[in-house]
Amino acid sequence: MTVLDHRHQAAAVPGWLPGATAPRTDPAPLLPDDSPFRVLGTPALEKADPALLRELYRRLVVGRRYNQQATTLTKQGRLAVYPATTGQEACEVAAAMALHEQDWLFPSYRDTLAVVARGVDPLEALTLLRGNAHTGYDPRATRTAPLSTPLATQAPHAVGLAHAARLAGDPVVALAMLGDGGTSEGDFHEALNFAAVLNAPVVFLVQNNGYAISVPLDRQSAAPTLAHKAVGYGMPGRLVDGNDAPAVHAVLTEAFERARSGGGPTLVEALTYRIEAHTNADDATRYRQDDEVAAWREHDPILLMERHLRPLGVLDDTLVQDAADEAEALAARMRAEFHEDPQLDPMSLFAHVYAEPTPQLREQAAQLAAELAAEAEVHH
Repeated sequence: MTVLDHRHQAAAVPGWLPGATAPRTDPAPLLPDDSPFRVLGTPALEKADPALLRELYRRLVVGRRYNQQATTLTKQGRLAVYPATTGQEACEVAAAMALHEQDWLFPSYRDTLAVVARGVDPLEALTLLRGNAHTGYDPRATRTAPLSTPLATQAPHAVGLAHAARLAGDPVVALAMLGDGGTSEGDFHEALNFAAVLNAPVVFLVQNNGYAISVPLDRQSAAPTLAHKAVGYGMPGRLVDGNDAPAVHAVLTEAFERARSGGGPTLVEALTYRIEAHTNADDATRYRQDDEVAAWREHDPILLMERHLRPLGVLDDTLVQDAADEAEALAARMRAEFHEDPQLDPMSLFAHVYAEPTPQLREQAAQLAAELAAEAEVHH
């Protein structure tokens, strides 16, 4: 068949006429707003639920202390590595709070605070980063997938689970959390494409903190915003101030309900900033300036809440002190629990790898069992 034959065939299909420019759907409703959505400092704040605002604040304060304590644990050798979300707590906390109990969370390695805010014990949430096991919690029981260290590989998994739930008639929404660096991976694009084509009830939350380790965003993407990428896949893109906790909560709640009601996926870009280094092994001073960090400290999510909630009477000294006390209690518990050396079973390495162990795994397991038995015999 020649090119002309193809054109003749296409001409019979509506919307495929040579030179036709009309899109299959109007892209305008899919485009993000020109500026990030905000609640703090806007008239929308007066309509917000005071109880929700106080709970967001409480969790932000506890989350900040969690980040600080986990960072300290790396310096003490209790954690092998820790990617802090200091400065990004609004995204982490709001995401966990907006999810329903039956929903699923698919976190990246940086999202341990979201996992803890979801209800997972900090010791279990940090098991992978401690180097003790593949994961420390039961994904089925917690509706939380294991932390994903490879960038964006959890995104297709979220789509698959959401699609399966939809086919089964379960009112489940999956949330895939990524960083801006994750949007440069093929898994991210494949996930968005499948999600839109399948109309899967999944939401993608991109925490754009400015850097993929040391690579700034302008070296990753030339798009107006990362939220603009959504229109290319046929889903809405939303842009939100990632340090405005009630704004993130509102945008995600709307996206979840849209997905739950059959409206399909949404891509949300939250503009935020990573105050700490990429991990404890990174020297952020080599690729960013102190004045940049200082400017973002003025836009700190906790300071923003205090600045806007106190004049409304939503926040007072008692609530601030109660949140601080709860945060210190969590930090003390983390120090005590991480001080205890874990009791590990080396044979657990072979569990939950395949439903049916491969011959290679069985051979390796037998070899390790023999070595452990020989070592026990020597010490006996």
